[in-house]
Amino acid sequence: MMPCQYLLLLLSVGVSAVEVQRPRGVPLSKRQFYEEGKPFTCLDGSRTIPFDRVNDDYCDCQDGSDEPGTAACPNGSFHCTNAGFRPGFIPSSRINDGICDCCDTTDEYNSGAACQNTCRELGRKERESLQKMAEIAKEGFLLKQQLIQEAKRGLEDKKSKHADVQASKKELEEKVEALRTEKETAEQPEKEAKERHLKAWEEQKAVLQLEKDKARMAEVFLELDDDADGFVSVAELQSHPELDPDSDGSFTETEAQGLLGGVDKVDTVTFESNWNNIKDKYISEANADTPVDTPQEEMREPVPDNDSEQYPEDDIPDEEEDDDEEDEDDDPDDGDYKSPPTIQTQEKKDDDDEGTMPPYDEETQSLIDAAQKARDAFDEAERALREVDDQIKNLEKEISFDFGPSAEFAYLYNQCYELTTSEYIYKLCPFNRVSQKPKYGGSETNLGTWGQWSGSEDNIYSMMKYEHGTGCWQGPNRSTTIKLTCGKETVVTSTSEPSRCEYLMEFTSPAVCQEPPSLDSALHGHEEL
Repeated sequence: MMPCQYLLLLLSVGVSAVEVQRPRGVPLSKRQFYEEGKPFTCLDGSRTIPFDRVNDDYCDCQDGSDEPGTAACPNGSFHCTNAGFRPGFIPSSRINDGICDCCDTTDEYNSGAACQNTCRELGRKERESLQKMAEIAKEGFLLKQQLIQEAKRGLEDKKSKHADVQASKKELEEKVEALRTEKETAEQPEKEAKERHLKAWEEQKAVLQLEKDKARMAEVFLELDDDADGFVSVAELQSHPELDPDSDGSFTETEAQGLLGGVDKVDTVTFESNWNNIKDKYISEANADTPVDTPQEEMREPVPDNDSEQYPEDDIPDEEEDDDEEDEDDDPDDGDYKSPPTIQTQEKKDDDDEGTMPPYDEETQSLIDAAQKARDAFDEAERALREVDDQIKNLEKEISFDFGPSAEFAYLYNQCYELTTSEYIYKLCPFNRVSQKPKYGGSETNLGTWGQWSGSEDNIYSMMKYEHGTGCWQGPNRSTTIKLTCGKETVVTSTSEPSRCEYLMEFTSPAVCQEPPSLDSALHGHEEL
């Protein structure tokens, strides 16, 4: 109820009506149609009758207007004057039915019912209630004026801050570009120095690898030279079947000669020229009898496709036995077991022997540090620029947002209000979202995100709509309507679910309160009942 309605009701229930002569059951607004001594025309214009047939307990008019004070017409209505309280209408069928419907007892004028006039007491109680509501409306409107002033100052501050942030953004953009240039300038000598260092390391590794390769070649030559005559012969080469070029299981003399360059035997100089034909396949005699570690997956026996073939039907292990085995597997004492060390391949050993790349020299490290410092400065400036962009977007959103005709609802932005019921905790974050969470633990459910103002055309800011919440099981997405009412406090007062997945909340706020009319303006044009 609006504040002006509060005041008008206070006036209507607080003034003892002056009794204006009129037929029983006729409201003051229709008195002019009932002039005693003149023919009465039915209010629907259907016919005209003598005035003495008004309230004669016989229905002459189709609209029942000739019997405002009797029960003769089934579609008639009786006006209760209710002096001291609010006037009203009741159906004609309730006239003289033995039940007091009008607080002034005028509907039971001929029934003999023992009615008491309660209008003044009802009026007193309603005046007290309306007076409280009017006071709340008045205080709420004063608070609203403060909110409007705060919103005005807040908007000016945001616009000023927006201008400042825009200016700082321009400076930051220039700074970012300058630091980008510095970074790229510092990274070029860093890149070149790193490449020189890597190239030197690669060359060093190549020298080391060559030396290791020659040393290995000398070892292999000695291993192959079984008779120690200073030559490696075809026969001595054939004693290593892993060198068979086609790996067909038959390492022929011709194939061995091919590895030695087409001759029967070679000395160390000639062996060096044919070393590439041998080194990749050759297995040292010292490692020949040492098994190479096989990955666990390869050591497992293949599992038959058909489980029934693995265990005959009568030999399927009992579940208890399986459990025992699992318990044995989980025995913490097994943690002391260590698998046997694996044998590293010669290639892996070689890689380890080469070691890691040596640290950068002082000059290169200095260039790297300078480039990293430039990168850090650039990253920090770029991050600051992104933050400024976010600030600008948020400020522009707030500045352009519809917070009401005078921005009176702006104070609700970035705020949340809760209502706890026996089962749930409801949270309303105006202009953001509505949620529901079980009181005793559980996940939060989205009841809708901000959609729009959805009140009537004459007061669009009386309702909020939140849409596209979490979908109901085999139903629509949840949505919530917020009904705003005038109040001194900002609080969620109630929540309900009128339809499945459609929620309704009542929310009081000073921003809703309207200016109450003055007493003079309320009295102007006030009709006596």
